[in-house]
Amino acid sequence: MSFHSIPDPAVTTVDSTEIAKFSAMAEAWWDPTGDFKPLHQLNPTRIGFIRDVATRHFGREPGDTPFEGLSLCEIGCGGGLLTEPMRHLGADVTGVDPSQRNIGIARAHAEQSGLKITYLQCAAEDMVERGAHFNIVLAMEVIEHVANVDAFIANCAQLVRPGGLMFFATLNRTAKAFALAIVGAEYVMRWLPRGTHDWRKFVKPSELARPLRQAGFAIEQMTGVTYNPLADRWSLTRDLDVNYMLAAKRV
Repeated sequence: MSFHSIPDPAVTTVDSTEIAKFSAMAEAWWDPTGDFKPLHQLNPTRIGFIRDVATRHFGREPGDTPFEGLSLCEIGCGGGLLTEPMRHLGADVTGVDPSQRNIGIARAHAEQSGLKITYLQCAAEDMVERGAHFNIVLAMEVIEHVANVDAFIANCAQLVRPGGLMFFATLNRTAKAFALAIVGAEYVMRWLPRGTHDWRKFVKPSELARPLRQAGFAIEQMTGVTYNPLADRWSLTRDLDVNYMLAAKRV
């Protein structure tokens, strides 16, 4: 498939098994001590990375709402843990997720928080069919759960306006990632429910960067993310062996 052409809408990126898995945990999205505790702890690092790269890219002054006037879409938004902070930064936000339960939780929480966010139960390919385009598209901790990685990247790429930004966060397919993200996080420390991740679906940085370049994107920044158990916090690092984030601009 050519990444410069419109993706084939018949190719689905939705893995029904993954959707069922996360739908079953939907009530726990906003519990900072529940199944999604690692995401709550990771959120400040994710938000900081997105804010800093986008503010610099779009020439925005630092402040409370540096994303004012920018449109942003989060693909695989879950319960809205990252979508809501993007709204707080001033963006016009759309959250997309195939799970009806996730979207229901996200809508209810945004309403309770007094936040204007558009939530849609659909997939990236559905947004392409709608002809939607955004200044910023996020796909954070999602690509390792989709049915077709190439189709997912191609569809996400179609949603980014010229000059816009795409952000990915995922796990590298390395022995170190298997030891820490699956054996350690799911079986030893029990930070995540067993079966949350499938190591075979982890994505190497080259497997993500190459199709993005073919789709007309230039990599702006790539960084590793590591957890310090003594400080109980996440931070950016040069080590890409386990968790990493990538920002790319559409040229």
